Amino acid sequence: MLLIGDVIANAARVAPRAVAATLGDESITFAALDERSNRVANGLTGMGIGRGDRVLWWGDTTLDALPLFGAVAKIGAVFAPLNARASLEEIRPVAEYARARLVLADDAHAAAARELDVPFAAGIEPGAAPPPVVPELDERDPHVIFFTSGSTGRPKGVVLSHRTNWLRTYVGATTTTGGAGVVCMFPLFHMAGWTIALGAWQGRRPIHFVTVPDAETLLATAVRHGASRLYCIPAVWARILDHGVDRYDLGSLIEADTGTSATPPELLRAMKDALPHTVTRVFYGSTEAGPGVQLGDADLFRKPGSVGLPQPGVDVRLVDGEVCMRSAFLMDGYFDAPDATAEVLRDGWYHTGDLGALDDEGYLAIVGRARDVIRTGGETVAPVEVEAVLASHPAVAEVAVVGVPDPQWGEVVTAVVVARGEPPTLDELRTFCDGRLAGSKQPRRIEVVGSLPRTAATGQVQRTLIVERLLGR
Repeated sequence: MLLIGDVIANAARVAPRAVAATLGDESITFAALDERSNRVANGLTGMGIGRGDRVLWWGDTTLDALPLFGAVAKIGAVFAPLNARASLEEIRPVAEYARARLVLADDAHAAAARELDVPFAAGIEPGAAPPPVVPELDERDPHVIFFTSGSTGRPKGVVLSHRTNWLRTYVGATTTTGGAGVVCMFPLFHMAGWTIALGAWQGRRPIHFVTVPDAETLLATAVRHGASRLYCIPAVWARILDHGVDRYDLGSLIEADTGTSATPPELLRAMKDALPHTVTRVFYGSTEAGPGVQLGDADLFRKPGSVGLPQPGVDVRLVDGEVCMRSAFLMDGYFDAPDATAEVLRDGWYHTGDLGALDDEGYLAIVGRARDVIRTGGETVAPVEVEAVLASHPAVAEVAVVGVPDPQWGEVVTAVVVARGEPPTLDELRTFCDGRLAGSKQPRRIEVVGSLPRTAATGQVQRTLIVERLLGR
């Protein structure tokens, strides 16, 4: 049986005094994590919580969440973390949707948690230390639910079974080669935070959490614990490089990894220049799909703009240009949403919604979204419609239209132009669009570039990479 509770119990048996996790000045060993998980598990069963019951956790990153996570797994209940940054009004529909038996919260969220229509507990009265006695669990029982708003704004809960999460994180155990652990930038309401933790625990290694993922905190944490791996999304790596790494002794780092969104080759080059003794990999996956595709260190500059090859056990194909994945890592479905599940899981394949291109060696590049639209000021804009008009402007040799995040408009329609001779101004482009496009569809920003990033195999414009570059990532 592939059960998550056993990951903690096995680590405690093999390496009881080894550190499982740190946060600032705090730490917890595998033995302590296992024992506290047992005590909380027995406390939960004493409250009537059992197999299949959903337990909400609403709190910031804290080591106190780890025994709760282990306890819920050991009794076959379902752990469902809530976004610690969200307001009560944002959380209320999520809690109603989850139909949970219990909500627990840290001190900062306790008052708001009491307002939810879910039984609230200020804490769990710890039970006995021995493992809880529960009916035999099944590895296909649900283990966690991670909530996402989805394209409609309504909550969707990604359900992962014990088996799915065990297999996903066993891959993580073999990803990190060093024994000094990984620094985690993700909060503990995020799937990646728990996935990285379980991957470290499967390898009997520590995970080093932070409360604020700024450059100083991440680098200082890596130095303090002699961490062997630092994984950050591209935006955070850009901040780290701007902050500078020269003042830190990062000799323990073996791996400096990134992913989850398009990663500009120039950012990867800057990472390699700053940390030449490390290997760097780009990972592509999602909460629904788990680990999917990886670009190895040797291919970073041989395959610019690519996210790499399928990881072991993963099949990738394109269906009408959409990236589809098949593996044992796929989610079990969306909670209580059979139609939404059927829409994305078809005949064993997960339809990601990303548009991709495969080159002649099978390397994947992400070029956009299957439903590639810009939402600006309450209006929906199709980039291809705007491109068709702008492409006929005499000063435009090539053009790609993308949506750039903006606090006022949601997204700003942005024309990325390769000029023919003297570049056009924004006013010239907007005037040219008058009578051809509604005002909401006209560009509000122009960027002139020397060339558009395209896939090597098919020449498709990589919109996601353009946006990352415009955001300075």
